[in-house]
Amino acid sequence: MAIDFTVLTKDEEKSPLAKYFGMEKARPNPQVMEILVKGPMNPDKALPLESINDLLDPSYHEFENGYCILDNGVGYIAVNNILPGCTVDMMKWWFAWHCLEDIRYKIWDAGKHGAIAISDVDRKKILNPDIPIEEKYTDVTHFVVEDVGCGFEDILISFKTVAGMGFDQDKLKKSPVKEIFGGFGVSESREHPGNKSPAIMMHLCSEIDGGIKLRTFFYMGCRINNGIPMCVLPPGVRIPIEAPMGLAFHNVEEYSNLAALLPKVYKEFGPDVN
Repeated sequence: MAIDFTVLTKDEEKSPLAKYFGMEKARPNPQVMEILVKGPMNPDKALPLESINDLLDPSYHEFENGYCILDNGVGYIAVNNILPGCTVDMMKWWFAWHCLEDIRYKIWDAGKHGAIAISDVDRKKILNPDIPIEEKYTDVTHFVVEDVGCGFEDILISFKTVAGMGFDQDKLKKSPVKEIFGGFGVSESREHPGNKSPAIMMHLCSEIDGGIKLRTFFYMGCRINNGIPMCVLPPGVRIPIEAPMGLAFHNVEEYSNLAALLPKVYKEFGPDVN
């Protein structure tokens, strides 16, 4: 019998988190949605993968919102999410905490986030009170079931350190960016299994008045190898535009919802990770 990832299990319905699953979803950020519905952006205005350290500059860039296919076939997504009422510490806690139970992942975006798992080794590390919070969400791997716009997929996400993603640590210290959550993953459609697609994911978190700014970037068709981000698409292969388009809209949805959810969940269950 197929698993229905859009509902809670009987045991999950008894969880104190169940009330958050039933919350009305937040309205996706209308300013960003207005940009995305206009269609793909000009690829010439996207940020090349080899220039990711430009993201540490204090200025706002032209490539902060949009999606497209780059000249090398890579799918590009950029979304500048605003999370009022949230803090950098809340985000650190969330990235360590939410992977410990399916329901924690489900409440983030009900109906789109289906399941999450980690290894026993990673679980032991995350639950160790002697390990700093920043180490609880780096060098760990999440196995998730998620619908990012093209149906449910099995996705493996390897979270890396800042250096492991290819960022200049010295430049980061002088940057308004307070933390970077990300790494690279591999996804495979559940409906049409067989083709595995890699992608690099980066969430750059900065403080703003009344909340935080989370600038998200994806490079579909790329991976990180020994701290070096790179395109791994064979010559002539191009990511279909539907993939970055679906992921861009999904990203606005999930982080708009997290903005409404996180302060409530953190107040009830934070700041300890257990």
